[in-house]
Amino acid sequence: MIVQQNDTIVALATASGAGAVAIIRVSGAKAFEIVAEIFNAKSGKNICSEASHTIHFGHITDGKKILDEVLVSLFKNPRSYTGEDVVEINCHGSSYIQQEILQLLLRNGCRLAEAGEFTLRAFLNGKMDLSQAEAVADLIASDSEAAHKIAIQQMRGGFSNEIKFLRGELLNFASLLELELDFAEEDVEFADRTEFITLLAKIEITLKRLIDSFAIGNVIKQGIPVAIVGAPNAGKSTLLNALLNEERAIVSEIAGTTRDTIEDDINIGGLRFRFIDTAGIRETSDTIESIGIEKTFEKINQAQVVLYLVDSSDEFRIQNSEFRIEIEQIKNKYPLKPLIIILNKVDQIS
Repeated sequence: MIVQQNDTIVALATASGAGAVAIIRVSGAKAFEIVAEIFNAKSGKNICSEASHTIHFGHITDGKKILDEVLVSLFKNPRSYTGEDVVEINCHGSSYIQQEILQLLLRNGCRLAEAGEFTLRAFLNGKMDLSQAEAVADLIASDSEAAHKIAIQQMRGGFSNEIKFLRGELLNFASLLELELDFAEEDVEFADRTEFITLLAKIEITLKRLIDSFAIGNVIKQGIPVAIVGAPNAGKSTLLNALLNEERAIVSEIAGTTRDTIEDDINIGGLRFRFIDTAGIRETSDTIESIGIEKTFEKINQAQVVLYLVDSSDEFRIQNSEFRIEIEQIKNKYPLKPLIIILNKVDQIS
């Protein structure tokens, strides 16, 4: 993206498509001037002379043609989202009206904004730092309570404040060390060695926690992947359907029905889980089923949690402990991955 901050940009601030209300946002040095050309306030006043953070009722007109009755909100720099002059036009949500107003603004001197350009300008104008700018996208995309909580905390500067504090502490000790070096011949110590070592240890712990929090945050945003594995006909597809409360996977008494992975999401306690139904693990000469089993192990590798289903009614596998061998194989290959063993079909044990 080539950043041009000297022009005035426009874009829909609400989702595209028809709705009750739509918001068209204009930002830049000529935002007030351009909108004033097409907006006739009911009060007869010119919005260029009106105060910031005020709302005005009137009509958007294209020449003598009235396009819509709207509310226009004014935000003068630097007290706006982007740090520039910003005008937001609240119009009716007809797709036709939205496009007509957008085209009118483009003909009067606006440029269509690039994806994320409003937030980019906010970052460039010092309204937010990089981590807060990234959090805007996370907040928009959040679809669970946990993802929303992380994004809000980051937007409010939670991560940035920790970095600023650590940076301040390091700069303080760096200045003391430089001062001590300047007076090395005087045999004077300005920095407490014990305190310095303690600070470095504290910073190391904090940085590790922040690095770990990235992995946790990424899992929460994307959904926690849970692989449902086990032998054919152990009830994996039935479990997926029960969790989702719908017939998402085909269920059959014929072993090996599932030959590919089936995935779907469910929100549990504010967290989004992505459950993955996999092909049953067994020795087979069927080429397609073999590919499905390979994918099963790929999904085990990608999953954060593994649910291993055991068919309690399968006396042969229970007596010969075949499932134990498969469980040990998974544990040996993925020693750090949580593995939960579920005894299924207990109601069918005679």
